[in-house]
Amino acid sequence: MKRHQHIAFFLTSLILLSSALLAANDEWSIHQDSVENPDVPKGEILTFTFDDSKVFPGTSRKIWVYVPAQYEGTQPACLYVCQDGIKYEATTVFDNLIHQGDMPITIGVFVAHGRLLVEDPETQVDRLNRSYEYDSVIDSYAQFLHEDLLPTIEGMKTSDGRRIHLSPRATDRMIAGNSSGGIAAFTAAFLHPEWFSRVFTGVGTYVAMRGGEQLAGLIRKVEPLPLRVFLQGGSNDNNKDVGDWWMGNQSMQRSLEFAGYEVKHAWGEGGHNAKHATSLFPDAMRWLWKDWPALPQNHGHSGEWYNRSIIPDQPWELIGEGYGFTEGPVVTPNGEVYFNDLRHSKTYHIDLDDRVSEWMSDTQRANGMAYGPDGRRYTLAANVEELWAFNEKGHKDVVAKGIRGNDIAIAFNGNMYITEPVSNASKRSDRSRVWLVRPNGEKQELDYGLKFANGIALSPDQTQLYVSDYDSHWIYSYMVQPDGTLAYKQRLIWLYKKDSEDSSRADGVRVDRFGNIWVATALGIQICDSAGRPRIILRTPNGRVANFCFGGPNLDTIYATCGDKVFKRKVKSIGAQAWQAPIKPKQPKT
Repeated sequence: MKRHQHIAFFLTSLILLSSALLAANDEWSIHQDSVENPDVPKGEILTFTFDDSKVFPGTSRKIWVYVPAQYEGTQPACLYVCQDGIKYEATTVFDNLIHQGDMPITIGVFVAHGRLLVEDPETQVDRLNRSYEYDSVIDSYAQFLHEDLLPTIEGMKTSDGRRIHLSPRATDRMIAGNSSGGIAAFTAAFLHPEWFSRVFTGVGTYVAMRGGEQLAGLIRKVEPLPLRVFLQGGSNDNNKDVGDWWMGNQSMQRSLEFAGYEVKHAWGEGGHNAKHATSLFPDAMRWLWKDWPALPQNHGHSGEWYNRSIIPDQPWELIGEGYGFTEGPVVTPNGEVYFNDLRHSKTYHIDLDDRVSEWMSDTQRANGMAYGPDGRRYTLAANVEELWAFNEKGHKDVVAKGIRGNDIAIAFNGNMYITEPVSNASKRSDRSRVWLVRPNGEKQELDYGLKFANGIALSPDQTQLYVSDYDSHWIYSYMVQPDGTLAYKQRLIWLYKKDSEDSSRADGVRVDRFGNIWVATALGIQICDSAGRPRIILRTPNGRVANFCFGGPNLDTIYATCGDKVFKRKVKSIGAQAWQAPIKPKQPKT
């Protein structure tokens, strides 16, 4: 090695050693793009107090709005939101990177957490909303940004009269934060990927503070979203009664990689602060904005269950909209679908070309429907507390009376199982019933006690009956006895729920030929194995789903009733129909 190479090698080693020592002492070098450059145009910072929130009423907070010098006010700008005010020398970094062309023209919105101010600060303490707003794994903070704050900023003017216009496109929007502000950033994008697509978090609070420890598990189950995420963490971060921040960030990274997200991480030996995050912030911004304006892409989910159930390039398709409240879908023997509009008491038909037509009006608020082995379509008419049966020509017979049924499953032997939840919200202290109606119309109450018995389905071999309890997060399993009655009731499936909800709002239940149980919930359609473990969560385009069925000629297309809309999506699974001969699925793994 020549003398000058020895010197260069020595100097490089010295620099690396110095950096390592600085990092070990939680001291990080200042990035050159975090330093003001006199040759770079400076953006303007507007400040104001925001105290008109409808999502967090009574709160007051300070807001900083950064507007780059290059923004002309004629076209919408990209958006960067950060919790806890201006962090990471962000405004200087933006000046430099926008000037260099390494990030788009971006307006920064820096948000302090809310306070509920007291009248006498000397004797009283303000209520701080930081943990509630940031640490909660709910969408309240995202809604606050979307409904309260950003509309207020839209239309503001800079000192020279440029009006602020923010792009509404997710690909143009980033959200960031440190500690609790970090988990707030990820939660906002994870729950509303239509609002944000790029996320930066430093020492994120992914621990058991307000449910944050659940995110790593949900990432693996929820169908991947178009997000790009940068995580920073340190081995000397907090380790407290609520969890280990360092391990929590690593769990997030591994889950995001498992699910195929665009994710990058920077680990160090630092503590619970923004020093490391600040030192790498300029390069993180370059990576997060790379390929803009293209939307971040998923690289392919690694999960066995995802890949055996979902076809990634087969998205949801809108079949119909403009209804009141859709429910009770059922597939015909040839793959066509019927569904009900509860609010308008109508039944609709979807043919094999996905053309929708009104089939019946004045259905007496018909809800659940199922086909029987006799080829008739059975319908629960709630308003008149009757069970109807329609033949191919549309002739109606009244099969049973005195049951205000919600949903129905019909076995191959003709036995009909019906859920009857509490009919009035004011009577929620009462309990629900599960009924057996035999082919001759004879009724028998089989179970009483669920909070709100809702969806119902038989296992493919018809040895188990599954019932969803809307007011809890449980699916109950009963063993079907030879005489059609039920025994050995137990809570089989633990469902995920929104952290903002007290229940999973479990509704429609279906099974596929492999023995898996599919459940419509507030989070989406949860696909569970036959041992009762949720594996995959499918979100619908509008975030709503009350019920669904397997339809189409091959029973491999989901038709989902989603509020005022109906969507369909092709999947790899094949639905099992209880009116057909029982199918024995494989024994589940323990």
